[in-house]
Amino acid sequence: MNKYVNLYSASKLKVFVYLIAMCLSIPGLAQQPDPPGQVKEGETPTNQAYLFAHMTHKDYGRLYYSVSLNGLHWHELNDGKRVFENYQGHPDICKGPDGKYYIAGNTSDSSPDINIWVSEDLISWQEHAVYTPDLQSTPDYSQALQRIGAPKIFYDHASSQFVLTWHTPHKEGTKEDPEKYWASQRTLYALSKDLKTFSNTPKRLFDWDFGTIDVIIRKVENAYYAIIKDETYPTLYWPTGKTIRIARSGSLLGPYSLPADPISPNFREAPMLIPSPDNQIWYMYYEQYPGVSYGLSIADNLNGPWYQASGYTFYSDWDKYSFPEKVRHGCMIVISKQEYDVLVKEFGVKQKEDGNK
Repeated sequence: MNKYVNLYSASKLKVFVYLIAMCLSIPGLAQQPDPPGQVKEGETPTNQAYLFAHMTHKDYGRLYYSVSLNGLHWHELNDGKRVFENYQGHPDICKGPDGKYYIAGNTSDSSPDINIWVSEDLISWQEHAVYTPDLQSTPDYSQALQRIGAPKIFYDHASSQFVLTWHTPHKEGTKEDPEKYWASQRTLYALSKDLKTFSNTPKRLFDWDFGTIDVIIRKVENAYYAIIKDETYPTLYWPTGKTIRIARSGSLLGPYSLPADPISPNFREAPMLIPSPDNQIWYMYYEQYPGVSYGLSIADNLNGPWYQASGYTFYSDWDKYSFPEKVRHGCMIVISKQEYDVLVKEFGVKQKEDGNK
């Protein structure tokens, strides 16, 4: 009898141990590994600080700032108020070869103008230029509508010129088919040495026959990467619709490869890419719209593979990254610790109360 009692007790112990192990694997009861790319305590990061220039859910198209020291946990500046009253658009900031910062915007998609401001300190912005592209002069795109969406700036050190990109449709949507408008979006660009004078006519960046918006260009070593939102509506026959994808080229203006498999789930837009503090990892943020949440995909190479981290849940024991509530899309850039300190001194930083760093 004792033999069987001992066997029964041992079995119960195994079940108990198994249940403990299962409980430890339940989200919220066990802490999962932190994202790679961070530096150890006492080490100096290669990338010291970051600025997120964004809009908000309640104040769409206006300029707000949040900052981070690790690229994962973000804190709003200026007590959640605008940092520059004159700006309108989808914020995109680029640092030029002169060390100055340039931001592009437009008052609405129906405005014919792209407005550009310049700043030496990311605090005071001055008008720099207004560019009005002749959209219907675009080669092989004479049917373009006079619409300009989300202008963005990239400076190419190899060719010593800026590339200004935006998206323009060629079909009007209807009440029965509003997606026709979005599926007709094509990414156009113009070149400039100084963001004052531009190439004579805009051109299409890609030769693919499907919609693209929110395109940003980045160069890593000898390759150029176009990070896009695939603007086709997702179906069984186009499962990549409304996702973030990456195309690659050996030259700035292409031709670019067909975009690779999606980095994000469907219904994500406005990609933002930053290098990690140790400069070994890439953090790709994107919005689940309209203003629902933010996702983060992580890779050690822009060619992938990518995985998605957990965050923006407002549960500090589960969030591997965090934002102020109700932020919406814009851009992220690396800044120095000195620039971070100046911004915090000027605007003040609001720390979270949920324990996120």
